[in-house]
Amino acid sequence: MATLKAGDKAPDFTAKDQNGKTVSLADFKGKTVILYFYPKDDTPGCTAEACDFRDNYQSLTGKGFEVIGVSTDDEKSHKKFETKYNLPFPLIADTDHSIVEAYGVWGEKNMYGKKYMGTMRTTFIIDAEGKIKDVIDKVDTKAASQQVLDLL
Repeated sequence: MATLKAGDKAPDFTAKDQNGKTVSLADFKGKTVILYFYPKDDTPGCTAEACDFRDNYQSLTGKGFEVIGVSTDDEKSHKKFETKYNLPFPLIADTDHSIVEAYGVWGEKNMYGKKYMGTMRTTFIIDAEGKIKDVIDKVDTKAASQQVLDLL
């Protein structure tokens, strides 16, 4: 699995969001995209991260960003997550792992000494031409949007 870095072309994807709407990265051509990968809906860290993007959503869109969340949870799980926390951006259901694998964020994790495969929390900033501008692999879940803004 290749590790993507700044300057690489962002892999395109097409998948369904929490509303069953088909979303492609190509739909956002001409815009700067915050594509954030998170492990699981409605868990403490993932909720903190999603709510941080929600709370700063107006400020981010005002600076020209689009926010897209991706996890391997299904559309129904994403819909519950979106509704519970009033999330204003698409949550992509990557149930076949094609997007997490294309972005190199599916890998071995270790919790309490137990190894398992899962999504590595990672944020990609993708420019208007579809190139990766920055990669944040040490995401601060409570200040994820500020980490993005600090890169400007």
